[in-house]
Amino acid sequence: MLSAFVRAFRTPDLRRKLLFTIGIMVVFRIGSFLPTPGVSYPNVQVCIDQSQSNSLLGLVNLFSGGALLQLSVFALGIMPYITASIIIQLLRVVIPKFEALHKEGQSGTAKLTQYTRYLTIGLAVLQSTTVIITARNGQLFQGCTVDVIPDGGIVTTLIMIVTMTAGTGLIMWLGELITERGVGNGMSLLIFTSIAASFPGAMWSIAGGSGGIGAFLVVMAIIVLVIALVVFVEQSQRRIPVQYAKRMVGRRTYGGSSTYIPIKINMAGVIPVIFASSLLQVPALLAGFGDQTADWKQWVAVNVADPGAPLHIAIYVVLIIFFCYFYTAITFNPDEVADNMKRYGGFIPGIRAGRPTAEYLDYVITRITAPGSIYLALVALIPTIAFIVLGVGTNIPFGGSSILIVVGVGLETVKQIQSQLEQRHYEGFLR
Repeated sequence: MLSAFVRAFRTPDLRRKLLFTIGIMVVFRIGSFLPTPGVSYPNVQVCIDQSQSNSLLGLVNLFSGGALLQLSVFALGIMPYITASIIIQLLRVVIPKFEALHKEGQSGTAKLTQYTRYLTIGLAVLQSTTVIITARNGQLFQGCTVDVIPDGGIVTTLIMIVTMTAGTGLIMWLGELITERGVGNGMSLLIFTSIAASFPGAMWSIAGGSGGIGAFLVVMAIIVLVIALVVFVEQSQRRIPVQYAKRMVGRRTYGGSSTYIPIKINMAGVIPVIFASSLLQVPALLAGFGDQTADWKQWVAVNVADPGAPLHIAIYVVLIIFFCYFYTAITFNPDEVADNMKRYGGFIPGIRAGRPTAEYLDYVITRITAPGSIYLALVALIPTIAFIVLGVGTNIPFGGSSILIVVGVGLETVKQIQSQLEQRHYEGFLR
């Protein structure tokens, strides 16, 4: 891997792409520390030190690289775009027009991307308003004695909403620039940057905590083991062989080749973990408003909002398994794959083309998703349970979603760099 990076920087055009990507990441991190107009930055720092742990907005704060609690220009991070993309994907099942646009190819995909951008801006307006109201009511920094937004006027609030929304639009543009002119998927790399930026501070807090260097070494060992598990499973796939029949077109013969359909064990990626985490935050968010002495609110805070509660863990596992099957069913359509194979003369050896092929693919997907969903739940829970046992806290950025994203994006980016190197250096194939 190191030799690949060295060769990449020796290649002029690839070096320009890598430096451009790194430059965009630096700009993204700078925007995460610029305070929004109307926010008292010194008071924010005081509140971060004084406030109690609040995991209601932990996922958004993780994906923003800590910018949410800073109330910076990039406070919302990439979450509005992620939410909008997921909503557009889900609407393909409900709205036939979206499914038709998806099948049109590049023009249809461009139209869906445009809808995603519009929806991102709308969600950014709603989320920025929620964050500002939450910060003003004291729910963002529980236990803080100073006011992070001294001026609560309408004009100041509107300026803050516009600034945070514009920051989300700028992040979306920066991600698209990386995709077009840099290396890798821009949005994924920005998420990777946000999560990786939180690692040094979290590790420093563990080393300086009550557990000391011993807890630090144990946590590092757990992280390495989980990363190894993620790499092994994410690279695993079931290859279904496909044979294409020979066709005569004029005097030429086409087809007759053999290939395969790669089916990953975890086809849904990190989406089920994000869905499950978001749904588990809804009851806690509702219980955070109004009178906190109500019995049901205290029950929710103890049994649902607490990441270490047994009920929270059980619901978390069930939601991850459910959304793993649900999202896999949306993204992989066996009928569509079987129709495309039949159209181009492809068939699975021993399986008839058409409906039997679709049933076979559905059978394979159902069986392979079972261990994939269990693996996803284990990866999401192993760090949390281990950190609870060690007593180092549950809000450090080493949960299942963060590890899956960091490892997945890292593997995909390295693959893209390697593929671009193979287009320019042929000695590896000629030796």
